[in-house]
Amino acid sequence: MSNALAVATVTQALALLIEHNLHPEIDMAVSVETRKPPSDPPTDPTITVFLYQVTHNSSMGNSDLVTRASDGTLLKRSAAAVDLNFLISAYGEETELVGQRLIGSVVRTLHEIPVLPQDLIEEAARRPYLAGSDLAESPQKVRFTPTQMDVDETSKLWGMLNNTPYALSVVYQASLVLLDGHQKPVPARPVRRPEVTVVPEVAPVIPLVGGAEGAVGAEAAASADGSAGAGASAGTDGSASAEASAGTDASAGTDASAGAVRRGAKRTVKKVAAGGEPAASGAASEGSGARSRPRPRTRTRKAVGTDEAGGSRGSGGSDGSRGSGGSGSSAGSRGSDSSRGSGSSGGSAGSSRTDDGKER
Repeated sequence: MSNALAVATVTQALALLIEHNLHPEIDMAVSVETRKPPSDPPTDPTITVFLYQVTHNSSMGNSDLVTRASDGTLLKRSAAAVDLNFLISAYGEETELVGQRLIGSVVRTLHEIPVLPQDLIEEAARRPYLAGSDLAESPQKVRFTPTQMDVDETSKLWGMLNNTPYALSVVYQASLVLLDGHQKPVPARPVRRPEVTVVPEVAPVIPLVGGAEGAVGAEAAASADGSAGAGASAGTDGSASAEASAGTDASAGTDASAGAVRRGAKRTVKKVAAGGEPAASGAASEGSGARSRPRPRTRTRKAVGTDEAGGSRGSGGSDGSRGSGGSGSSAGSRGSDSSRGSGSSGGSAGSSRTDDGKER
């Protein structure tokens, strides 16, 4: 830490740093002055070090707060952190490019020695006007970094210097400078008795809430019951629909088969009465026609046989059938009430019988 003289001490130490490192490139006497650029540019080789701005350091903004106890006793001394911005200009004979040579030496020096040496700080503090400066005792070092400025910013900077012509110059920032307060904190009380306590580390135990567990269990049970009920209902509905559909398809197929048998029997009777073709050929044609039709979805058995007299027997599937015929014809059916089979001169027609023995 340092007192309020640290700002001026840094300026004087920077001037000494530039002056001590001009050689061997510069073999002439150069005057290094800590003032703003003159309004009348000098012709002798001259370097001016001008502190044009002091800003608070943002990274140390919370470290300068005053710390006090509950009774108002000061526990920590305040410290203001600031950054110093310097404008370094060079003057000399323009025909010999003295100003450019001097600026080159300044840039090389500050790039080679960016941290302000302690011996130069002590030398600067020997000045009568800097007596009492304690910057050399501060553990915080001051570092110089170049500042990039475009034409607009440079124009604004030189515009603040009234009636001062522009000169070749560079800008550097010195950081960090700490300024301590005057008040001293109360020293801390000494430790009367050192006491060390060893406590085993135990994993924390988090109790479970019974109400939350019950609510979760009830929700899980309700979800399981709802899922089981929905599954059972869906299964029942699906079975009933499948059974109803199968019954409807079987009934429709049986009725279609019975109707085909009745129509074939009627045509056979008419042909025999009119003296047409033998019943065997008619039955054969009907049989081929019946075989060409698509079969119903239910399992049916259909058999057409021809005996020696040219007759045929058929068995099938409606609720019941009655047979009528003539001259060597036979017709048979079991358990039929609605379908009829007829045959003549060796021809017969039969109805299909389903697996359960009922015809529809």
